[in-house]
Amino acid sequence: MASDGARKQFWKRSNSKLPGSIQHVYGAQHPPFDPLLHGTLLRSTAKMPTTPVKAKRVSTFQEFESNTSDAWDAGEDDDELLAMAAESLNSEVVMETANRVLRNHSQRQGRPTLQEGPGLQQKPRPEAEPPSPPSGDLRLVKSVSESHTSCPAESASDAAPLQRSQSLPHSATITLGGTSDPSTLSSSALSEREASRLDKFKQLLAGPNTDLEELRKLSWSGIPKPVRPMTWKLLSGYLPANVDRRPATLQRKQKEYFAFIEHYYDSRNDEVHQDTYRQIHIDIPRMSPEALILQPKVTEIFERILFIWAIRHPASGYVQGINDLVTPFFVVFICEYIEAEEVDTVDVSGVPTEVLCNIEADTYWCMSKLLDGIQDNYTFAQPGIQMKVKMLEELVSRIDEQVHRHLDQHEVRYLQFAFRWMNNLLMREVPLRCTIRLWDTYQSEPEGFSHFHLYVCAAFLVRWRKEILEEKDFQELLLFLQNLPTAHWDDEDISLLLAEAYRLKFAFADAPNHYKK
Repeated sequence: MASDGARKQFWKRSNSKLPGSIQHVYGAQHPPFDPLLHGTLLRSTAKMPTTPVKAKRVSTFQEFESNTSDAWDAGEDDDELLAMAAESLNSEVVMETANRVLRNHSQRQGRPTLQEGPGLQQKPRPEAEPPSPPSGDLRLVKSVSESHTSCPAESASDAAPLQRSQSLPHSATITLGGTSDPSTLSSSALSEREASRLDKFKQLLAGPNTDLEELRKLSWSGIPKPVRPMTWKLLSGYLPANVDRRPATLQRKQKEYFAFIEHYYDSRNDEVHQDTYRQIHIDIPRMSPEALILQPKVTEIFERILFIWAIRHPASGYVQGINDLVTPFFVVFICEYIEAEEVDTVDVSGVPTEVLCNIEADTYWCMSKLLDGIQDNYTFAQPGIQMKVKMLEELVSRIDEQVHRHLDQHEVRYLQFAFRWMNNLLMREVPLRCTIRLWDTYQSEPEGFSHFHLYVCAAFLVRWRKEILEEKDFQELLLFLQNLPTAHWDDEDISLLLAEAYRLKFAFADAPNHYKK
C-alpha cells in the first residue's frame, strides 16, 4: 500500500501543469520540443525533490484562484521547479541546451541574453533593460502567416523577430501578438532591418532594367520613404523599367502636361467649362489636410490638375471624390525635396518653382494612371461604385453573417456608408499617413485600387464588429459607420488591415499565382 501511495504521489506530481511551468510554444522561433530528438532530457529518476510539494485538493474557485494567482510571478515556484529539474536531469545536457537556446534567441532578437519573462500585459521596459521574450500570442502569427498566406519567407539573415509575422506576399511585417510598440525592439536591430530593406530597394531601382514583379513583391509590405517617389512612378506605369529611358520620359511627359495647361486652362471661365471649374474651386478647400490644402500654391496646383483631367476625360468629367486622389501623390513627391515629420504639415513655401512644376506634372500623370483603372466609378450614375458596394454586401454576408444581419435588421444600407469608401478609396476614413501606406500595397497588387480595395473594405468593416453589434439604434449605428475612430491609426493598424484583407482574398481562392506557394 505504501508503494502504491508513493507511485500515486509521484505520478500526480509528474503530470501536474504547475502555474508558470514551461509549456511548448508553437509558432515561436524555436521548433516544438521533440521527445524523440531530446530523449536525454526525459530520463527522469524516481528520486523525490528535496522540497516536497504537498498535494492539495482544490474544491472551490477561491482556493483555485489563491493557488494560481502567482502564475506569472518569478518567485519560489520557479526555484522549486529548477531544483526538481536539476535533480532529475543530466546537468551537462541541461546547461548546454539552455545556453544554446539563450544564445540563439539573443542573436535573433539583437539583444543581450534574457533573464526572465513577464506576463503578456507587461509594459515595454526602458531601453537599457532587456525586452520581454515572445509571448504565447505567437500562436496567432502561425495561424495567419502559415495557414492563410503560405508565402515565401525571406532569408535567415533578414528574418525579423517573431513579434512580427513572416512575410505576406513577400516581406510584409505586421504585429499580430505580444507588444506592438517598436521600442520593444532593439534600435540597432530595427535600423539594420530598415537599412537592409532600403538597400534592396536601391539595388532593384538602380539596375539597368528594374524587375517590376520583384519590386511589387518587395513593396507589398510598405516602401521606405526615400525611395517611395520613384517606386510609385514605376508601379503606376508612369516611368519605364529601363533606367536610361527615365530622364527622357520625365522630360517629355512634363512638357506634354504644360502644353495642356497652355492650351486648355484659359478656357476655365468659358461658359461650357465654368461649372466644372467652379465645383473644383469649391471642393478643394474642403479637402484634408487643411494645413496643406489651404496653402495658395497648393490650391492653384490642384485646380490645374483637376481641371485638365476633367477636360481631357469628357466621359466622366470632374466628379467629387476625384479631388482627394491627388493628395497622396503630391505629398509623396514633395517629400522628396523637403523634410517633414508629419505629412499633414508639409510646407511648400521653400520649394523652388521649377521643382513644384515638375511635381505637379508627375502628380497629374500618376493620378491619371490610377483613374484609368477605376474610371467607371466616376461616369454617369457611377456604376462602378454601385457594383462594388453590392459586391461588398455579398462578401460581408459570407464572412460575417452576424454583422450583415445586424445591419439589415436596423435597416442600415451599405450604400449609406460604403459609397464614400469606394468613392474616396477610404481617404476620408483614415489619416493621410495611413492612406500612403495603404497605397504602397494597392500599387503592388494586381488591380489594387479596383479589386483588392473591396477586400480591404470588408476587413475594415469587420474590424469594428464589436462596436457595430453593440449599437441598437439606426441613427447611432449609421453615425458610427460614417465617423469611425481612426484618428490615431498608424502603419501598424494598416498592416493588420491589409493582412486580414489578403487572408480574405486568399480564403476566396482569389490570390494571384505568384503569391501562392
